[in-house]
Amino acid sequence: MSPPTHSLSLDEARRLALRRQGLGDEGCPPQGKEGVAQTIERLGYVQIDTISVVARAHHQTLWARCPDYHPSMLHDLLAVDRRVFEFWGHAASYLPISDYRFYMPQMLRSPASDRGRQWVSENREIMNRVLKRIEKEGPLACKDFARTDGRKGGAWWDWKPAKMALEMLLMQGRLMVAERRNFQRIYDLTERVLPKGVDSTAASEDDVRRFLVRRALSSYGVATGKEVREHIGRMDLRALRTTIEEMQEEKEIIPVSIEGRPDLICYALPGALEPHSFVDAARCRLLCPFDNLIILRDRTQWLFGFEYTLECYVPAKKRVWGYFVFPILMGERLIGRLDPKADRKTKTLRIRALVFERWVTAIDDVLEPLAGEIARFARFNGCASVEFDTIRPAGHKRELKALVRAALQSEA
Repeated sequence: MSPPTHSLSLDEARRLALRRQGLGDEGCPPQGKEGVAQTIERLGYVQIDTISVVARAHHQTLWARCPDYHPSMLHDLLAVDRRVFEFWGHAASYLPISDYRFYMPQMLRSPASDRGRQWVSENREIMNRVLKRIEKEGPLACKDFARTDGRKGGAWWDWKPAKMALEMLLMQGRLMVAERRNFQRIYDLTERVLPKGVDSTAASEDDVRRFLVRRALSSYGVATGKEVREHIGRMDLRALRTTIEEMQEEKEIIPVSIEGRPDLICYALPGALEPHSFVDAARCRLLCPFDNLIILRDRTQWLFGFEYTLECYVPAKKRVWGYFVFPILMGERLIGRLDPKADRKTKTLRIRALVFERWVTAIDDVLEPLAGEIARFARFNGCASVEFDTIRPAGHKRELKALVRAALQSEA
C-alpha cells in the first residue's frame, strides 16, 4: 500500500462525509421523484427494513435528505419509472437501475451457499412451476402460491417452498420485484421488468471490484478499506487489497490520513478533497438506525465520537437507549438520540426517550431547531401531536413540548 499523500482533520473528514451523503449545505436535491432518484444514486443503495414503529427505514433515509419526500415517489421509481430495482446490496436494498450489470455476476453465482445450492438442486421442479405460472399469469406475490407440502408457515428458514423458489429466482436474476403492495413483493419475469436500454451485460469480476470501491468512496467521501468492503459487501480481503493497490497505482484513488488517528488508513477519489464549508449548526436531521451515514457503527464511532447500537433485537430489560433509536444530527455533530413510536390510531408521536450526549451543555441553543425537526418528523409519520416520556438531562420537557406544539401549529 502507498503511504498517505493527503491529510484531513477530523472536522474536514466529517464535512466531506456529510456532503457526500447529502446531509451538508450543498442545497436540496430537485423536488419530486427526480430528487429521490438522484439521492439513491448518490448513496449507492438505500436499505429496506421491515420494522414499522414509525415509517420504514428506507422512507426515513430518503426523507432525511429530500424535504418533499413521499413514499409514493419511491413506489413510482420502482414500479413505474423503473429507475431503481430491488436486490441484495447492503442487505435488501433499493439500488440505481444504472448499476444493474454490476450485480449480474452475483446473480449468475447464486446461490452461493452449500445449503442454497442443495435446496435448488432438490427443488428445480418447484422453481420451474413458479416461473411458468408467473410467465403465464403475470406478476404474483408469495401469497398467491398455496402451500403444497402440508406444513404450516414458520420462521424464515421454514418458508413454504414457493416462497423459497421466489427468493432463489430473484437472487438468480430470473425474476425481479415489479412493485410492492402493502410492503409485499410482487414478482415478475426479469425481461418484463428490466427497462429497455439498461446495460445487462454482466460486468467482469475486476470491473465489479472497482465499481464497489468507487461506489463506497463516492458515498462516504473518505473511508477505510474495511468500510469500503462493508459498504455493499462483495469482496474478500485479498481481492480488496489487490484492487485498492491497482487503483492507487493508476491514480483512481488516493490514500488519506486522518490527523490524530495514525491507526486509520483511508482512501478517497481524486478531486473529492477540495475544501468543504461548515455545515449550518442549526441544521437538524433525525437519522434512522439504517441510515447510510451511521450504518457502519465503527465508522460512526471514529468519525463522530458516537457509540451506537441498534437494540430492537435486545430483550427490553437489557436495552440502554431504546427499541428503535434515531441519532440526532445537529450541524456537524451527533448530539443525542431519540426513541420514537407513532400511534397511528391517535395520530400521536410518542418520544419514549430523548437523551442528549454528555458533552452537549448548551441544550437551550438546540431546542428550537430540534423542535422543528421533531414536528416535521411527526407530520411525515402522520401524527398531529407529540408526547414526551423521558428527556435526559431533565428540565427541558415543558419548553421542548411547547416549541414542538408551536411548530406543528405553524404548519397546520
